[in-house]
Amino acid sequence: MAPPVTSQSTLTRLARQTVPAVRTRWLFPALLALVYVVQCAWFIRTQSLTYDEPVHIAEGLEAWRHGRFEQYNDHPPLARLWCALPLLNPKWQIEVRQLPDAFHITRIAPDPETLAWRARSMSVLLGLLLGWLVWRAADKLFSRGAANFVLALFVFSPSLIAHFSIAATDGAATLLIFAAAWALVRWRRQPSWARTLLLALVLGLMLLAKFSTAPMFALALLWMLLLSRDKVILNPRKWGWSKTTAALLLAFLVVWAGYFFHVSRLTVHDGTLTATFPNWSEPIVKSVRNQRNFSVVVPAGEYIEGFRELIRHNRHGQAAFFLGTVSSQGGWKLYYPVVILLKWTTVVLGLSLLGLALALRKKLRIPSDLWIMSSFPAIYLTLAIFAHFNIGERHVLPLYPFALLFAGAAWEWARQIRGGVLVLILLAALNAADAMRYAPGYLSYFNPFVPPAESYRLLTDSNLDWGQGLLALRRYQREHTQEQISLSYFGSVDPRIYGIQAHPLEEGERVRGTVVVSATNLSGQFLDNPESYRWLLQDERTKILDHSLYVFQVRE
Repeated sequence: MAPPVTSQSTLTRLARQTVPAVRTRWLFPALLALVYVVQCAWFIRTQSLTYDEPVHIAEGLEAWRHGRFEQYNDHPPLARLWCALPLLNPKWQIEVRQLPDAFHITRIAPDPETLAWRARSMSVLLGLLLGWLVWRAADKLFSRGAANFVLALFVFSPSLIAHFSIAATDGAATLLIFAAAWALVRWRRQPSWARTLLLALVLGLMLLAKFSTAPMFALALLWMLLLSRDKVILNPRKWGWSKTTAALLLAFLVVWAGYFFHVSRLTVHDGTLTATFPNWSEPIVKSVRNQRNFSVVVPAGEYIEGFRELIRHNRHGQAAFFLGTVSSQGGWKLYYPVVILLKWTTVVLGLSLLGLALALRKKLRIPSDLWIMSSFPAIYLTLAIFAHFNIGERHVLPLYPFALLFAGAAWEWARQIRGGVLVLILLAALNAADAMRYAPGYLSYFNPFVPPAESYRLLTDSNLDWGQGLLALRRYQREHTQEQISLSYFGSVDPRIYGIQAHPLEEGERVRGTVVVSATNLSGQFLDNPESYRWLLQDERTKILDHSLYVFQVRE
């Protein structure tokens, strides 16, 4: 029997109906993306440069202008190079003065606010890309409704607004870990050489984003060996050796390109090791037990040196503050689980745990691709728990987009229940209202169970106060011109760069009048004496600026 003939008028009518449907499909995600950008812009306009940002930007400029990866080589260069792109004109300058255990920014030209707009806007683009990837993954793994729901949670997540509005490395690492996991499962479905090349590119960029991504790289290569389209291969003779080796080599080439194809030299002679790097002011020289003499060239040697420095730093630990206790080395095993409990919005945390529980109890069928992707945050969290860097939620930020996918699983379960979708829509609205409590100071967000005035007693540093409050302090000073301010500020930027005139309050110094103290200094996390500013708590606290600067009126 011949198929029915479709008239030209019918085809035209169907085409006209399809085009609006496609446009409508993209309308809601586009509106959400716009809301996200507006919130990021609000953050950028109201928050001063945080502690690490000026050095990241300065090192990016140093690399572009002089091909040098020498100072503060504790991060790979990808995010630094990316954020410095709009600042290549020589008029943009940042002067960094090295201190024994820190750094101090003495000059930013032409001005810090315009510089922040340019550099931070590049991070916002990365945030938009992550949002699209999360939406796309939820759409493919579950449904379009789940994807839109997950994106609605994404755009009102304080962590994802703040850390993708800052010129630092945490956002880039979060994006590329998720991108690597998604590219891996797509490669599994169609392991062509084109997708192998794409996966290798993403893996190389991931290594260039942050040193903590190295275990994720090893995990991805292991999965490439073991995975086939529909099963896990246990026989080593049948593993995907050829494509995995190709991905390894191509990823290495990407890393080498990120260091401008620099070649370093490592020489051992008479028990002395000498490492030279292109454009470094001086080599690294140290004694070794090896008495053999040899000399080798090392592509991207700066990466290896930076990774070695990170391991050394982690072994010695870093000063940290946790639930009222100061430690010189950190290392609390409960630190990051508690940080997630306090810093993630309650709705996102609850829904992601619900989705995970439903999947584990087999109340909901979860695609195998999601379980493969979940191995990335599982390994990352385990390594973070046993690390000695307890200085901020940003160090487990890569878990967040994966958690959103499990919130999408909760949507799939709820839509099978009468009224379930309505409940989740109300929860998404509640999540937005919760996030807006801290707007635009999203970096300082704590869940509703933590009174904002008491958050400094639980966590500080980049969880609460990362030096972002100078613009708020400048507004306060302009509104209270009669007050002489004494300031204890936690941040690398000299407050005078923002036009603030205040007496620097040293540890142990007692003064009268208006005293402003950063929350991190009030906790004592990085001070010689953690109690240095606790004496202020007996005086009247009149205001909290930008959730991070505490204003006291000292009368005696």
